Amino acid sequence: MAEFSQPSELMDEIVSLTKRRGFIFPSAEIYSGLSGFWDYGPPGVELRENIRKAWWQHTVRVRGDVVGLDSAIITHPGVWEASGHLAHFADEMVDCKKCKKRFKADELTGNKCPACGAAELTEPRKFHLMMKTFVGAAEKETNVAYLRPETCQPIFTDFDLIRGSARARVPFGIAQVGKAFRNEINPRNFTARSREFTQMEMEFFCRAEKADEWFAHWKDYRREWYGKVGFRAENLRFRDHEKDELAHYAKAATDIEYRFPFGWMEFEGIHNRTDFDLRQHQEASGKRLEYFDEETKERFVPHVIETSAGLDRIMLAVLCDAYFVDEAPTGPEAREGGRAEEEKRTVLRLHPLLAPAKVAVLPLRRKLAEPARKIHAELRRFMACDYDETGSIGKRYRRQDEVGTPWCVTYDFESPEDKKATVRDRDTLVQERVEIAQLRRFLQDKLEAYLI
Repeated sequence: MAEFSQPSELMDEIVSLTKRRGFIFPSAEIYSGLSGFWDYGPPGVELRENIRKAWWQHTVRVRGDVVGLDSAIITHPGVWEASGHLAHFADEMVDCKKCKKRFKADELTGNKCPACGAAELTEPRKFHLMMKTFVGAAEKETNVAYLRPETCQPIFTDFDLIRGSARARVPFGIAQVGKAFRNEINPRNFTARSREFTQMEMEFFCRAEKADEWFAHWKDYRREWYGKVGFRAENLRFRDHEKDELAHYAKAATDIEYRFPFGWMEFEGIHNRTDFDLRQHQEASGKRLEYFDEETKERFVPHVIETSAGLDRIMLAVLCDAYFVDEAPTGPEAREGGRAEEEKRTVLRLHPLLAPAKVAVLPLRRKLAEPARKIHAELRRFMACDYDETGSIGKRYRRQDEVGTPWCVTYDFESPEDKKATVRDRDTLVQERVEIAQLRRFLQDKLEAYLI
């Protein structure tokens, strides 16, 4: 991996690559952008979707005890009153009187401004994080609504409807992926702390006496997922909360943290929420949210184990974990096919399931474009496939390395004769000749080796 004198240099390199290659850029940049909001370009959209698919596959589809939900972004204000968000979802804010910058109080050490150093800070004051809007034609208090600050509450309010329609029996889970909004005081660290973000959450409903067992299960299960999508173990840690830092609704909690260039940061939480949420909504709505066990003839309010992951933070962690500037091999494996690789290269070693494109088709020269395009047209029916005929073959390899494409297929001057193309591996740089008629099966076999 690249050596940088300061962590900020590595972060700057990653931010530069994501913008240059179209992964992420500021929203409405032609108007100087809007702090805390980001747009995702073509490879960014594909990478986000692949992460979401990998999470959904592991959390929902390969299990028989989790179902899905897609709820409204704006929901009844009574939901947020019952959950405590209207009363308590706030941070303490501090302003610097000299440079006019604003900070969260718990981020400060001492009484000096971290930006300008002046000891001219205001007293902390509460700042509500929920984004307010209005439903209907009139902007009056009776029409006030909120953009959801998290995706889990609709799971609790829809619990009984989903349980009945899915004929689900406790224990079972409900998963949701969707947008959430928080009016952050000070968005920072690129996409790690934003005002609009996507959550991937799962609420698992179980008996109270089984909650500790399921909590341990989901910790292990989430650790397994991070290994399957290629995270390096040394950059991950699971941190259990001490009793004095537990949320008011939680009996136990574990943060999954990643070692970003700017330091360790949580990007997923696993919580034992007890029966707090269902009881709150049951009391506030007057609707029974109990479960009746047909076998034991018992009626009870289930306890909940939650896994709550931030898709945007996970995507940033994926990019950081995969970013390398390394020296290419100089041995025969790097020269097979008669082309030596450049001395250094920037490469995203993305897990093949997450890579925006699985393969790129590259004609050695433009005069070979027509048969190469036919190969591309065939492969793209079965996998995400890119095509590039601009620039030298070395530059095209570099472009594909920087967006994390695992394999490149080169159609060269020998291909019309031997009916083969060269498949180049992104990580090993090994090149091998494969029959064109067998390319699809060859590449699909490689991808299937990584299936979750």
